[in-house]
This record gives sequence, structure tokens and C-alpha cells, in this order.
Amino acid sequence: MINAITGGTDAAFSINSCLAGLAHKYNIPMAVGSLNIAFEQPSLSPSFAIVREKNPDGLIFANIGANESPDKAFQAVEMIKADALQLHFNVPQEIAMREGERNFKNILANVKAIVDNTPVPIIAKEVGFGFSRETAEKLFDCGVRIFDNGGQGGTNFIAIENHRSGNLEDEFNGWGIPTAWSLGEIAALQLPARIIASGGIRSALDAAKALAMGADMIGMAAPLLKKYMLEGKEGVDFFLNRFLYSLKAAALMTGSRNLKELAAQPLIILGQTAEWLRARGIDPGIWINKKQ
Repeated sequence: MINAITGGTDAAFSINSCLAGLAHKYNIPMAVGSLNIAFEQPSLSPSFAIVREKNPDGLIFANIGANESPDKAFQAVEMIKADALQLHFNVPQEIAMREGERNFKNILANVKAIVDNTPVPIIAKEVGFGFSRETAEKLFDCGVRIFDNGGQGGTNFIAIENHRSGNLEDEFNGWGIPTAWSLGEIAALQLPARIIASGGIRSALDAAKALAMGADMIGMAAPLLKKYMLEGKEGVDFFLNRFLYSLKAAALMTGSRNLKELAAQPLIILGQTAEWLRARGIDPGIWINKKQ
């Protein structure tokens, strides 16, 4: 999927228009950036609504903060006729922002209220710091059945906020759980839930590994944005075409006829990822001895 990137500016209108058109061409789900700004300035809503206009029958995900009210959640879905709603969790980024949120009380109760009162599936989305298994379990208890683990390794929002004269020191730039570690923690729970792996996925081989580790979908944002900024729509189109070709190649070279069979392939996990999983009481061998 094309993960949440932007909205709320003239440039965002062009970016979302391009990506939504290509999402339609390749039948790829797409999420918009945080809709919070559209509530503050309704005149900016076209930069989000263009996604549904360009892709009237595609899977489109709305996006707001997990601390927003159930009423706003419903309005966000209605604004772009979304098929699902991402609730983003970005506590480290908010803490780093001088103008950021400081009150996170009762956020789990708020998530449950959103789940109970929103007519579309809710996706709990981290934004670059990774969900731990404990967090996934708490959100599952609130009714969440889709997790976008958003691990460390992709866009670094602490570093971005520090560049904007943020509140945190550079020592926090490495904060977070890397994507593979976070994915392993959530997948090992074997919850009846879907997992979107995101955060630093740059290639089809990254995607194949994530699928084999337990992801049902992968999300990318930064590579597509960079291609658009440097090469325009043609560059993004070429990237997506080559990405899908390479993913098919990975399936072929593992003897997989489809993504379901690719996900069932044994995966050997070594190095720091294996060390992390063992330290967390998770046997890396479960990915080798999968039930076919």
C-alpha cells in the first residue's frame, strides 16, 4: 500500500493526485496524511478529497491522531469516503515538537470508543517507532484488528522535529523498535488480526521478507515521495512497475505461486533480530518450522 504522506497544501494536492492515480492503475490501497489540519482549515480538504476523486473504486484509508474524538473519526471517514481509518500513534514526535501534544491520558479508552462508533475497520498505525507486543495486546483488547507496525528505520520524525528546533536531544534520534523486531513481536502473538509492515521498506526483497515474517501487507511512503519530487509521475510509475515485477521474481525464486505461498516459506532469522527476539522470549525458529 501507499502509506500516509501528506495533505493540506497545494503541493500535497499534486502529490496525492499523482499517487492516487497510480494507486488506481496498479490496484494498490492508499492512505492520506493526517486529516487533522482539514478540521482546522476546511478549505484545505480538497488536497485529501482528490484521492477519492482519482481512485473512486479503490481502497482508501483516512488518517487522524489516536487522541481525536470519535466524532472526528467518523467525519474523517466521511470526508474522503474512506474504506478504513488509520489512527496514528506518534508520542515521541509530539514530545519532540515544541507545539506538540502533551496529554495522552485515557487514549486506550478513546481508541475503543472510536472502534465502537466508526463504521469502517480501524488501523492502529505507528509512525516510525514500532509497536511492541504489549502495545499490540492492549490495542487488540480495545477492538483493533489491523496493525501498521511503523517500525524504526524509515522516516525519523524525532530527527525532523529536531531540525525544526525540537525539544529532544539528538541522542533520541535512534529511538524506537526496528521494523523487523516489531513485526516479529506482533506476529509471534498469533492474534486474529492483520499486520501491515512499514518503516524502512525500500525494495521488493524487503517486502518479501516482511511477508514471510508474518505481514499481510507492506506499506511504503518515503521512496514514492522521493521519486515524485525528483522524477515526477513517470518516476513513481516506473518504480511501482519495477517493484511489482521484482516481488513476482522473489515469489518465483522461492517456488511460490502467489503471496500466500510466499508467506508460508521458511524464514531463517539471524543476527541482532534473532538476539532481540530471544531476549523477548520469542523463538526465532518458529519462522523456520512453519505449518504449511
